Amino acid sequence: MAVEPLESKEIEERLAELPGWSLDGDRLARTYRLRTHFAATAMVVHIAQVQEELDHHSDLTLGYNTIALTVNTHSVGGAVTALDFDLARRVEALAPGHGAS
Repeated sequence: MAVEPLESKEIEERLAELPGWSLDGDRLARTYRLRTHFAATAMVVHIAQVQEELDHHSDLTLGYNTIALTVNTHSVGGAVTALDFDLARRVEALAPGHGAS
């Protein structure tokens, strides 16, 4: 099944279901704050595992106690697709277990 870019209206509707996520240009974006650098590092490893399972990868930036993610789908010219929202939902599901806010 081919992956297709989502229309602006559908992106807005899906973002409404993901508090904290936003559209930054042509990418979904979210920053998490964690209690410690070690907790942030552990969450990055967990996100990397999910990305491997989905075979879909974000740009991840690890700070002292923060993680920033941005994601779009390169195979459709860098547009936002359902794959990006699948990854965002998976990351949101694991974030509370790491104490991320």
